[in-house]
Amino acid sequence: MCGIFGYIGSRQNTTQLIFEGLKTLEYRGYDSWGIAAKIEDGALRVEKNTGKLPGALGGKFSTLKSNIGIGHTRWATHGGVTINNAHPHLDCTGKIAVIHNGIVENFQELKEELIEKGHKFTTETDTEVIAHLLEEYFKNGKSFTEAMREAFNRLHGLNAVLALNTNAHEIVAAKNGSPLLVGIGNNGEYFLASDATGLIKHTKKVIFLEDHQLVTLGKTLKIFSLPDGKEIKPKINTLDWDFEDAQKGKYPHFIIKEIHEQPRVVENIALTYGDQTKLLANLIQKAFGTFMVGCGTASYAALAGTYLFSNIAKKHINFALGSEFKYLEDYITPKTLVLAISQSGETIDVVEPVQKAKTKGAQIAALVNVLGSTIYRQADHKVILGAGQEKAVVATKSFMAMFSILFMTAYTMAKKKEAKELLLKASKNIKNILQDAYTVKIEQLAKELKNKEHIYVLGRGLSYATAQEATLKIKETAYVHAECFAGGELKHGPIALIEKGTPCIVIAPADETYEEIISNAQEVKARGGFIIGIGPKNNQVFDRFFETDDAKEATLIPQVAVSQLLAYYLALEHGIKDPDKPRNLAKSVTVK
Repeated sequence: MCGIFGYIGSRQNTTQLIFEGLKTLEYRGYDSWGIAAKIEDGALRVEKNTGKLPGALGGKFSTLKSNIGIGHTRWATHGGVTINNAHPHLDCTGKIAVIHNGIVENFQELKEELIEKGHKFTTETDTEVIAHLLEEYFKNGKSFTEAMREAFNRLHGLNAVLALNTNAHEIVAAKNGSPLLVGIGNNGEYFLASDATGLIKHTKKVIFLEDHQLVTLGKTLKIFSLPDGKEIKPKINTLDWDFEDAQKGKYPHFIIKEIHEQPRVVENIALTYGDQTKLLANLIQKAFGTFMVGCGTASYAALAGTYLFSNIAKKHINFALGSEFKYLEDYITPKTLVLAISQSGETIDVVEPVQKAKTKGAQIAALVNVLGSTIYRQADHKVILGAGQEKAVVATKSFMAMFSILFMTAYTMAKKKEAKELLLKASKNIKNILQDAYTVKIEQLAKELKNKEHIYVLGRGLSYATAQEATLKIKETAYVHAECFAGGELKHGPIALIEKGTPCIVIAPADETYEEIISNAQEVKARGGFIIGIGPKNNQVFDRFFETDDAKEATLIPQVAVSQLLAYYLALEHGIKDPDKPRNLAKSVTVK
């Protein structure tokens, strides 16, 4: 969640460099920000504030000459959203600055110990204990690297920590659980970031720090294992993203840009993912029990996968929410396959159960969008989504990639050869949906729904997963209460919510569910509901209809695209200025 950026090198505009780095990480979600830099005279200067980063870093801080600094965007956990609680935090001497992503679970115990030793605390955060721990170990004659090793070994929980010390011209960082990357620039300069997005403008050479590792960046780069402190050889990777991918270009927001990129993503998977889907198909075929695990949008891709494997490959696959999977792990054996699905590859509610499954000997296959992410590194078998960089918090093209890969895998298991043709048809259909004549109809519907407090979405079978994803898009993008129901569940309670004018979106593909979902739509219509149909066939029950092509199970793809556009235009109708960064949400959820 929190964004981290650090720099040490020969450039003198460090504060501006860090500010720009934090701007690239804004999509992760945050409520305050701060920067600390060591200036020419050796003093430590700090600038921090609540709210979003301004358009530009102003005042004297923007012109300070400095070649070392750290910056942070905070998503509050301990202590309210105040300037005082914003990172960086300082020790008693004011010479050590710390930024932190994660939760120090034993911070109260550590704080009491440090208070007894005379340390003065000025914030409500758990992070401040790290600064005082570093001060305590550093003043006892240890190097700053050794002080970090001692301090980090005392922390409980999943954490990433960066610190700089004006008495030691270096940045020291350590991690366990929360993501952290080192970027290797030119002329002996180094960068640190919580996400590759922050680095691609400066370098494509990166080191993905592993859990229980510490890095020291000064005149040279050194990596040590934790807790023992043994030096280890760094492994350098090359990023395949381009800086241009991180720009909006002609689009007003990243979310609409990424919706428009979906045809290319689906087409690429259809044409080039044969080997990857064969790998997954073989793994699932050989496993004695397979679990698909994901959170949010990834969970709905996984839910869709259960229908795909059942209907197409005649194979039972278990589905579990990442946060609930740990309560199902008694079933896991060394013959189990866990398919972990995540855009960021850092979702803590997937990372933790995957770690536990590995201890039981299960095979792990990862379906992620980020090379070198935690889940990617944990996995025995890795498939990159190939969606490209996704900067909007709301997932769009990553969902399409997840579904497309699972779709192809199911067809591969069934030894059917239609998958490529159907995905290409779905891709072409999205292109048509994105034409002005079609989107104008969706914009008009958004205007009609602007003042509605509730929207319901119905689906059956595979379309139940479609409906779940449509509902999530409306909630998180437009802040409208939306709820999904399996069509057959209406009469078991939810139909009591229907009154005159209640909007109800009906996902109606031309499959075995069509007649039954139309009957459900009739039930809602009879009670005054306003029916919006999405699918290949119009019906007199629909008050508004959005036609999609019939691409068998891949019809889900254009149907989801329609719901994405509706959510986006609803957000604009509600006056939401930045739908790329919905309130209270983060792209990479790294705390429980």
